[in-house]
Amino acid sequence: MNMLSDWFAEHGWIEVVWLTIGFLAQAMFSARFLVQWIASEKVRKSIVPEAFWYFSAGGGAMLLAYAIYRQDPVFILGQAFGLMVYARNIYFIWSERRAGEPGHES
Repeated sequence: MNMLSDWFAEHGWIEVVWLTIGFLAQAMFSARFLVQWIASEKVRKSIVPEAFWYFSAGGGAMLLAYAIYRQDPVFILGQAFGLMVYARNIYFIWSERRAGEPGHES
């Protein structure tokens, strides 16, 4: 237990908060693969469910925040680009749903 208290004394609570955000972000980001795998197994073909894009966006946004805190330009650029892709796919999902609503047909 002394090692843990020494680590806290050296790094402080802000580091604990950011490490927690980083680990939660990575868990959320990784969960999207579990969601995709389960959905594909159910129908016995490769599909990408809507939840995949929400986990991608949530995990990607949190990882971007973590990368900015860490001041890692490679990680920042990678996550920022990924967020654009996730946002675009969510936009397509919402647009398709809206187009199917009464009064929005083309």
